[in-house]
Amino acid sequence: MYREPALIWITEWGIWGSSENWHLYYKLRQSYGDPRLLHEAPGHLFLGHESEDLASFLQLAMLNGWGGYVLTQVDYVNAFFSHDEYIDFFAVLDKNLEGIRKEFGTTECQTKSSAQ
Repeated sequence: MYREPALIWITEWGIWGSSENWHLYYKLRQSYGDPRLLHEAPGHLFLGHESEDLASFLQLAMLNGWGGYVLTQVDYVNAFFSHDEYIDFFAVLDKNLEGIRKEFGTTECQTKSSAQ
């Protein structure tokens, strides 16, 4: 399990308004002592020991129909999650994606050149 700092950066919201639970999001955010609005601070940095907290924020963002990124230190493995219900994983080193492929049971690798 990755145990370094990671950033959740929300880049899309308001697309599926009926699915958004702003009250729950702001209560969760306020539990960290952060009263700012999403558009004021769309990112939240999680320390290595806060992986469960990161998972909670990510789950809520996805349930709200939001999109954004999970960005890891030194680009170990990053993810883009879409409001259209998919996740893309990417990394500078292809070998860092082996655990993701194993977890999801796939050996497919789409590179930038094969995606075009």
